[in-house]
Amino acid sequence: MPTLSLVIPLYNEEGNVADLVREITAALPAEDLELILVDDCSTDATVANIPHHSFIRLLEFSRNRGQSAAMHAGIMAATAPVIALLDGDLQNDPRDIPAMLAKLAEGYDLVCGYRAKRKDTTFKRLQSRIANFVRSRFTGDGVRDTGCTLKVLRTPCRDCLILFRGMHRFIPALIKGGGHRLAEMPVNHRPRISGVSKYGFGNRALRATTDMFGVKWLLSRQCRYQVRPPRPVPLETAPPTPPV
Repeated sequence: MPTLSLVIPLYNEEGNVADLVREITAALPAEDLELILVDDCSTDATVANIPHHSFIRLLEFSRNRGQSAAMHAGIMAATAPVIALLDGDLQNDPRDIPAMLAKLAEGYDLVCGYRAKRKDTTFKRLQSRIANFVRSRFTGDGVRDTGCTLKVLRTPCRDCLILFRGMHRFIPALIKGGGHRLAEMPVNHRPRISGVSKYGFGNRALRATTDMFGVKWLLSRQCRYQVRPPRPVPLETAPPTPPV
C-alpha cells in the first residue's frame, strides 16, 4: 500500500506533464507513492505525453468539469493515509512536499502552502491578495493563500469536502469547519513556461465571491455530534439449581 497519494488535476498541459512526472520521481520515493492524474477532458496531447510508470493511476473525464471536480475525483480515489495536492502547470515545486509531510507529522490534519515569492503578474498578485484577504476573514479559515494548490492532508479530512464548482478554493475552510487542525508554510513558486492559465478575473474573483457567501452559510449551519461509548450490559446469569 502507498503511504502517499499525490493528486494532480490536468487540463491541456501537454508541454508540462512529462517534466512534472520526472520532477515528482526525483523528489519522492516511487515505492511509497500513488500518483493520481485526473485529466479533465483535455483537447491536446496531455494524456499521450504521460510517462508510463506502475505507480501512476490515470482518471479521464468524459466531459470537461473543472478543477474542483477533477481534484475531488482524485481525492476520493486515493488509497494512502495521506493525500498531497499539486497543480499540473509546473508552478508548484514537488520538492516542497517532504517538508510539508514533516509538518503534518507534528500533529496537524492539513498543511497549506503559501507562495511567499509568487511568480505572476503584478495585477494577478494584487487581485489574489485582495481576494484572499476578504475570503480568509469572511470564512474564518485563517489561510493567507488558498489559491496555492500545494497542500497535504490526512485522508479522513476528505469527508469534509462537498463538491461544487469552486470547491478547490475553500478546501481549508471546509476542513477547518470539520474540526481539523491546519498549518501553513511557505513554498516555492515558479513562472509558467508552457500552456496558458485557465483563470481570469471573471472566473476567479467574481465567482469566488459568490461561492464565499455559500460556504459561509454552510459553515454556519453545521451540526456536530458525538456518540458516547457503549455502556456495559450485564450478562444474564442462570438461576441457581434447587437442591434435590
